[in-house]
Amino acid sequence: MSDACIHCGLCKEHCDFLKKYDLTIGDRDKLDALKYHCFLCGGCKTVCPVDIDGAEVVLALRTEGIRQNGGRPENLSDYPALLKKRNLLYRNNRHAKGESLVFFGCNFPAFYPKTTKYLVELFKEKGIPYSFDCCGKPLHDLGLMEDADFVIKRLENLIRKKGIREVIMVCPNCYYFLRDKVSVPVTTIYEKLGQMGIGLFGLSSGQFFLPCPDREEKKILQDIEGLSNTSLKELPFSMCCGLGGSAYSKERDLATGFAKQIKNLKGEDPLYVYCASCGGNLSRQGIRDVRHVLSELLGVCEAADFSHQTGNRMKMKWS
Repeated sequence: MSDACIHCGLCKEHCDFLKKYDLTIGDRDKLDALKYHCFLCGGCKTVCPVDIDGAEVVLALRTEGIRQNGGRPENLSDYPALLKKRNLLYRNNRHAKGESLVFFGCNFPAFYPKTTKYLVELFKEKGIPYSFDCCGKPLHDLGLMEDADFVIKRLENLIRKKGIREVIMVCPNCYYFLRDKVSVPVTTIYEKLGQMGIGLFGLSSGQFFLPCPDREEKKILQDIEGLSNTSLKELPFSMCCGLGGSAYSKERDLATGFAKQIKNLKGEDPLYVYCASCGGNLSRQGIRDVRHVLSELLGVCEAADFSHQTGNRMKMKWS
């Protein structure tokens, strides 16, 4: 794909990572040495005149690097938590039996435990069980395709064994990653709440910060706007929160810079997120009044608990 690059420089103009290293997405050899520095946000594709998907180019480089390195990243010490996603310590699927299943993913229960508990009880009343597990995307984004496939197959086996006919996704990353990889329909949590006719609270004035996977299609944003009967303006910022692509450990200065830009653009307005990773990271970076859409709609109004992620996940294992 990178061979089609005409080196016009538009991708570099719209990407702080490429700008920092004076690269275009077609500089394959130079990019290979920096493949774990890319945030995989997809911003380059939105401006590319020949429609090159830079995230796919970088993923291909990572995957080849993994293959050449015997199935593991070159620097294992940079990704200790992510490498454990294959066999998530806090995985809890023992309640997963029924026609529908709420799939919470990894980070929503970690950052928003009160809202998670509220949702568990809400869906329990409707006879809908839940799962705390990894979707496999963090492994996929590292280039660990075999490990990601292992996680996907584990979920598929659960679906078949328990007779599940629908998976309801709380996380936008899980939704986009799994919607074409499992054998049953995948629904967003907002679409499901609308179908169930549950009374929800409204959203006040503010701005939306769109997570990377929903920036192009905006499917989840549309579900939110339809459910909440509100249309808030989108923050005019095309990069990720700083956690995308597992690049934070390599490019902390860039990730911190993203947060500063977001803070300046946000001003005094509330900032609405619908990705728990975005909510937790931006709050950790000192941005005030970051609100998760789901928690607000449910009336829980919980701030991201970024200081107790491990403990919050541990509680979910025994819930």
